[in-house]
Amino acid sequence: MDSLYIFLAGLMAGMILFQAALNAPTIFKVYSEEQAGPFLRAIFPKLFLNVAILSLIGLVLSLIGGRLSLQVLFFFSFLLMSISYWIVPATNKARDEGRDRSFKYLHLLSVILTLSTLVLCLIILVVT
Repeated sequence: MDSLYIFLAGLMAGMILFQAALNAPTIFKVYSEEQAGPFLRAIFPKLFLNVAILSLIGLVLSLIGGRLSLQVLFFFSFLLMSISYWIVPATNKARDEGRDRSFKYLHLLSVILTLSTLVLCLIILVVT
């Protein structure tokens, strides 16, 4: 069962790193903000949702396997990615309406939640 936890945490970490470190910065370098925006609005909710689903799978497996520490880690990963997913519409609306302060706050919140999830994934890899 440990190999499944490692696979899930590694996959989640890889998805986050790929999107945040490679995909998004490259898109902003290649395309204008007007061109990049619709793509990023489409891809980030999918990232948040997919990592949340993988976290939920990890949570269920850790419940079956009786691994309390992993239950906690996967639960918080699921929670953080669910919150990130749920704030996407408010973030987009703030951007569309020119409410820069609200947008910056919500965007920063999603960044912090995503980086926190990445840390949780790394912890899962270490404790497994």
